[in-house]
Amino acid sequence: MISRQLYIGLMSGTSADSLDAALVDFSTLPLKVVNTYSLPIAKKTRNLIHQLAIAGNNEIAHLRQLDRETALLSCKVVRTLCQQANCQLQSIIAIGSHGQTIRHYPTKNHETGYSLQVGDPNIIAENLGVTTISDFRRRDIAAGGQGAPLAPAFHNAVFHSKNKDRIILNLGGIANITLLTKSGKVIGYDTGPANGLMDSWCQKHQGKPYDIDGKWASEGNTNNKLLEQLLAHPFFTQSFPKSTGREEYNLPWLEQEIASFKHTLKPEDIQATLLQLTVESIANAIEQHDQQASADLYLCGGGTHNPALFNALITRLKPRRLASTEALGISPDWVEAIAFAWLAKQTMDKAAGNLPAVTGANRDVILGGIYLG
Repeated sequence: MISRQLYIGLMSGTSADSLDAALVDFSTLPLKVVNTYSLPIAKKTRNLIHQLAIAGNNEIAHLRQLDRETALLSCKVVRTLCQQANCQLQSIIAIGSHGQTIRHYPTKNHETGYSLQVGDPNIIAENLGVTTISDFRRRDIAAGGQGAPLAPAFHNAVFHSKNKDRIILNLGGIANITLLTKSGKVIGYDTGPANGLMDSWCQKHQGKPYDIDGKWASEGNTNNKLLEQLLAHPFFTQSFPKSTGREEYNLPWLEQEIASFKHTLKPEDIQATLLQLTVESIANAIEQHDQQASADLYLCGGGTHNPALFNALITRLKPRRLASTEALGISPDWVEAIAFAWLAKQTMDKAAGNLPAVTGANRDVILGGIYLG
């Protein structure tokens, strides 16, 4: 009997709405997801995360507070995940903890960037007694890369087809695409905002963490002139490798753009325009690489559950076939958490976890720091 190779992946994305965990067994092919668990992040903590994405007062004290809070939350999530799966902590080979990104300023114009996550792995390893791998991005940056996106390496490992080109689209706070060609060439990068701006605008005007099913956006009308103005942001035409985050696309940036717009719009019209901004920026990126619509598109991430967004993508990308990654055997809700379990395994196996063609690094590197349990 083959012994199980159990790893846990922890992921909290740009939206900072929840901490997701996946318990994965890599002893079989394809991999087996043993159990998953997601814990919502408290509003107070989420607000602090978003606050730290932009320069402000008392940053070091807030950073240390959040570093500890996120680590303890990670411990709670892992314990619950294992209890529900009737799995002993001692049987886990390693935890891959992405942590919560606070700042991500990628290398640009020959100026080396940086990426900072919180969720102290020392606390996780010490409290759980499980080897924890964290800080996945900075080794890639040290090798000249962007440190992001990292998921395309995992996408290539589990979703690649020798018979058909595929595109994986992650709809988190930020959207990113991975083009997996049947020849083996991989292209991947962030395309711009997905849920992040829509969530922030909804929180301000509706008092809700996000626009449920995109209903509020559906009540509004896209303003094409504002859309054109937003699409003029230089990131959209920047060549890849490229990555971005809340540091670039945030509520203050949006309000500044609206203030410079000559017309007064209803809040729901702005929400509708933000949804279309997500759609257009994604479509423009995809069509740059696949003009003949020959590649099937598979969606993952929270935005997959927004029918208004999903349907707008279908309309804009006709006649391309759209489905979720469920069609490829992995739930769209857990792709990124599973990816960090896989990245932890890569590290423990002393195997590279980055794709230089995606991140821009000058070579393959083993990612993450190892904190022994």
